[in-house]
Amino acid sequence: MRPFRRGLLATGAVVVLALTACSGGGREETDPDTTTGGGNAPGSSGYTIAFVTHETPGDTFWDKVRAGAEQAAKDEGVTLKYSNDPDAGKQAGLIQSAVDAKVDGIATTLVTPDALTGAVKSATAAGIPVVGLNAGIDQYQKVGALMYFGSDESLAGTSLGKRIAAEGAKHPLCVIHQTGSVALEARCAGVRSAVPGTENLQVNGADDSAVTTTLQAKLAQDKSIDYVVTLGAPIALDAINAKQQASSSAKLVTFDLNQEIAKRIKDGQVEFAIDQQPYVQGYLAVTSLYLYLKNGNDIGGGKPVLTGPSFVDKTNIDKILPFTEKNTR
Repeated sequence: MRPFRRGLLATGAVVVLALTACSGGGREETDPDTTTGGGNAPGSSGYTIAFVTHETPGDTFWDKVRAGAEQAAKDEGVTLKYSNDPDAGKQAGLIQSAVDAKVDGIATTLVTPDALTGAVKSATAAGIPVVGLNAGIDQYQKVGALMYFGSDESLAGTSLGKRIAAEGAKHPLCVIHQTGSVALEARCAGVRSAVPGTENLQVNGADDSAVTTTLQAKLAQDKSIDYVVTLGAPIALDAINAKQQASSSAKLVTFDLNQEIAKRIKDGQVEFAIDQQPYVQGYLAVTSLYLYLKNGNDIGGGKPVLTGPSFVDKTNIDKILPFTEKNTR
């Protein structure tokens, strides 16, 4: 998952795609010269899907999620309404607003499932299907979501921990940049299950300078730290600066990928990244709702659909780097 950090949209911002709509579900063939929406689709499906996230301003991670959702909307001829708020109560309000607007389906992140349960159940009571993505893999069925697309954070953390343990890690520092995030806690717990000497450090992920300062002080004070594990690409960039200022020899690994981190993997400043493929999360969430509405399809067989963990390191960075430049990886 990706926690409350910087994003490009103001709170509650809404983007509408595929403006042409027809009565009834299922794409209809239309004259391509008169089609005004639907992107690559030959026409409109007639479906409106709300896409609600906990995005906070400035985080490139959410650009990928949204790009995937928008491409799926174009491909399927869906009207997509995107909105976001990092405040759990306000995110619940956005979901409820989508219910009140009588959309056909809702895709939402579930980073704070307890706070969102009422709104999700309101949707299902109204007959509106809901799918979860990015966060809430252990809770999505309890709150009433039909399907889930994202990474198993416990599995991802354990996978990272086993890899660095094999490389000799004894005292990793796992940097948590969002208080109360069950997904980030699960990542660090997974690392600790493989490397018992793992230590957690809480930082203020909304403030890059504060992250750098806190990390620098910790690394300067404790030279036994041999790995820094960050839980998001922007935090990894802060960690690079902190390591340099603290003259730390600790190796740096991270969850999540963006173009800058891909470059740092290539030049050796970052050992590897675990990618949860946010573009795929956005794309599958919208596509799954389209298929459910049109055909009654249920993807995953009652289980979450995993988009990660996927390791990105020097062995495959040359292949993946161009996709990061296109905002699809």
